[in-house]
Amino acid sequence: MRTVLVVLFDGVQSLDVTGPVEVFAGAEQHTPGTYGISTASLDGTPVRTSSGLTLVPDHALADAPAPHTLLVPGGQGTRHPAPEIVAWLRRHGPRAERLISVCTGAILLAEAGLLDGRRATTHWAYCAKLARDHPAIEVDPDPIYIRDGQTATSAGVTSGIDLALALVEEDIGRDAALAIARHLVVFLRRPGNQAQFSAQLAAQTARREPLREVQQWVTEHPGDDLSVESLAARARLSPRHFARAFQAETGMTPGRYVDRVRLEHARRLLEDTSDGVEEISRTCGYGTSEAMRRAFVKALGTAPAEYRRRFRPASAPTH
Repeated sequence: MRTVLVVLFDGVQSLDVTGPVEVFAGAEQHTPGTYGISTASLDGTPVRTSSGLTLVPDHALADAPAPHTLLVPGGQGTRHPAPEIVAWLRRHGPRAERLISVCTGAILLAEAGLLDGRRATTHWAYCAKLARDHPAIEVDPDPIYIRDGQTATSAGVTSGIDLALALVEEDIGRDAALAIARHLVVFLRRPGNQAQFSAQLAAQTARREPLREVQQWVTEHPGDDLSVESLAARARLSPRHFARAFQAETGMTPGRYVDRVRLEHARRLLEDTSDGVEEISRTCGYGTSEAMRRAFVKALGTAPAEYRRRFRPASAPTH
């Protein structure tokens, strides 16, 4: 049995706790004897979450059993963490076979020195702070979760569910993880290197109307000619002026924006339709299935056919 210990503190984000716990509890129901889950606060007393809920821990940290998996959630309480919790993590974190954080729980791990020399992520709003305060950590603000050895960090809130499902798949298999995802009505288990934001959310909305119209055009016509020259003509600007203005106002180059929109559109078609890979590649502007395969491998670490096999919801149509 893999024991899972969740650290609780005042100001914890309730979903950071309950999301992963529901996944591990579902795995235990699916395959009894797999996980033993417990919670602990500093002194064993109830804690109040950032939303006002009260959580009653099983143990005081000093009395908690040594866990296989130590889970550190985030929340408002990580802004000024209790030194005693940081000290406990510094002593006990390295002893866990798996050390994971959800959202700003990464800040607690960083304060304890447990992320030095590792790649890590956290909620997008706190990535800059994590990188600034802890330069020994390689902070990547893009993925929803990152695995680095026995340590795993995840982005905001619901990404803790994705990480927990990935760990369950690693521990007891894909069928169990899919069964739990379906039970929780999580239709898609997102791969860890999926971006925290869609292209439309990751990019700022341009101030000038012609550039906003171009952003919308790209989203609605991913299979069209989306070269800088073509988009510049649509915005009635020179290609050089357009490229500079687009990046200045959206925060990313036109090419990067187009790449992300096409990838997202292709992913949705793989998830929700039975269209063939060749057809999808043309629809999304890749031209050939090989070009789409290269884009998927580069961005997601998996080929389109494997992506469809692993992440198609149970309710999606099939051939």
